Amino acid sequence: MNYAAKRSEGAVPLSDLNQAWAELPDEDFSKLDETTKQTETLSRPSKSYWQDAWSRFRKDPLAMIGLFVLLAITVAAILGPMLSQYTYDGQDIARQNQGPSAEHWFGTDKFGRDIFVRAMYGARISLTIGVAAAAINLVIGVIYGGISGYFGGKVDMIMMRIVDILIGVPELLYIILLMMFLGNTIESILLAMSLTYWIGTARMVRSQVITLKHQEYVLAARATGSSNMRILFKHLIPNSMGPIIVTVTFLVPSAIFTEAFLSFLGIGIQVPMASWGTLVNDAIPTIFTQPYQMLFPAIAISITMFALNFIGDGLRDALDPRLKK
Repeated sequence: MNYAAKRSEGAVPLSDLNQAWAELPDEDFSKLDETTKQTETLSRPSKSYWQDAWSRFRKDPLAMIGLFVLLAITVAAILGPMLSQYTYDGQDIARQNQGPSAEHWFGTDKFGRDIFVRAMYGARISLTIGVAAAAINLVIGVIYGGISGYFGGKVDMIMMRIVDILIGVPELLYIILLMMFLGNTIESILLAMSLTYWIGTARMVRSQVITLKHQEYVLAARATGSSNMRILFKHLIPNSMGPIIVTVTFLVPSAIFTEAFLSFLGIGIQVPMASWGTLVNDAIPTIFTQPYQMLFPAIAISITMFALNFIGDGLRDALDPRLKK
């Protein structure tokens, strides 16, 4: 029985198929050129998670504006005081309370100090406090929330009851009391913020870990003998970094505003050091006669808040796979 007859019967052994293939003449075959090969190919360049997030972030105009504004403020804070002939604490009574001019862009205060240099120096302190407070609370919140969510049970219950107790007392009360005992320094402000600001991060990380800890890759890691700490910090935390980064981004403006509020109350940074909050506080007595002394620091705070919030919104949209188009 030949190949055609066997094919009509519906049963063709593999050996007969190979034989039929070998009997085909070579002239029946021709090589395809590369253009023909790619005519029906549907593909796009491969991107990692972070490359895709950056690509989506760049498409958000408000987020990019916020990023450029924040970079401009950072560069001005670093280079501004260095390039100016004035210092943040240099007094000149002969030039006190002068309005904005070519010599003093933002004018001078009651001691004749250049407000532009003090505002740029204040940006250093405010941004440093905001970023440092967010970083410290990121570490505390990730560790605390990760352990609580991963182990669950009594561990989770005890740790979350501690969080509930801390939430019951206003954050500013903790901070003000500590500032009164520790003094008006950057270190004391960071320590005071570190006691309560991590709570929101911890609760968010806990919910993420509870959601992910029963996934297949976690069960596979546990089956291969990975320790609990390795599973937590090698698998669970990295897969939760999107929401964590967004949360930390919003912590920065919150910390800056808290420092400005404390300085406005007079319990922030010690004079003659300047932050945006102390500049606003110093300008209160002259708010009707020299309003520019409060205007420029207030504008700097507002612009920074807007920039950071735009960046946070852009990161939230870029890092959330559910919003991917």
